Amino acid sequence: MSRDNGAAVVGLGNLGRAIALRLLERGWDLRVADTKAARVGPLIDAGAVQTNPAGLADVGIVCFAVPDAQAIRTVLEEGLASRLGPFHTVVVHSTVLPAEAKALAATVEARGASFVEAPVSGGAERALHGDLAVMLGGQPAAISGISELIADLARQSFELGSVGAASATKLANQLVMFATLAGLTEGLRLAASHGVTDTAALEAFAAGTGDTWVGRNWGFFDAVASDYDAAGVLISDRPWSKDIWEILAAGREADVELPFAGLLSQTIARTVESHATTTRKGEDA
Repeated sequence: MSRDNGAAVVGLGNLGRAIALRLLERGWDLRVADTKAARVGPLIDAGAVQTNPAGLADVGIVCFAVPDAQAIRTVLEEGLASRLGPFHTVVVHSTVLPAEAKALAATVEARGASFVEAPVSGGAERALHGDLAVMLGGQPAAISGISELIADLARQSFELGSVGAASATKLANQLVMFATLAGLTEGLRLAASHGVTDTAALEAFAAGTGDTWVGRNWGFFDAVASDYDAAGVLISDRPWSKDIWEILAAGREADVELPFAGLLSQTIARTVESHATTTRKGEDA
């Protein structure tokens, strides 16, 4: 399925907006939808066409970048599902539970359409430049059918198995990332107690076994938190809150013990928000 069949992006928050702009840049005939009208206007100005749940079926590929599975179900129930057919592929970039991805796939495939879970890692800035890492789950033919779209969004993509596998891998990625962030924050705190600046400590870590993506991109989460503040996103809907609880839920579903994730659920949101607030105060001083 090519850009000639068109695409739609549902959900124009930080990630969805960036994905939509990237697809427009790459020449896609693009429809967009969001419950917040203020988010739609800039995409219309950039060349997209606003649509509604029923109108999403006018294009071949419908991409979701919404907060959760319930938001996807709502769009399906409000007119999209009844119009789906073999022409369509539903692509879910949102981070959802593996069981939720499977339930959504069942709804879509019952109409004869294809379903691909395609959670991403890299953030909005990398989405704008087509530099995301995309994790793919679904039938091989369905994944192959959106190869042109994925190539426009991703630097790397990974076919991980049937529906559920990509969602589980994305949540595993988030667990590793947040565990690293928590450890790095405490490590910098320890170094600072002996007069070492964050910059000096991070340089030392980067040259040693403490080298991490989080350390090389220190400040990433401060910037993301600031963007969420500007967009009015509730703390409970931010990845360091929402995703960690989904990680725990996925562990329960699979009967996998995740004790460290349990600890992170009590600390990581406060860690991120507190550091972001301190950084903003320092910049304003």
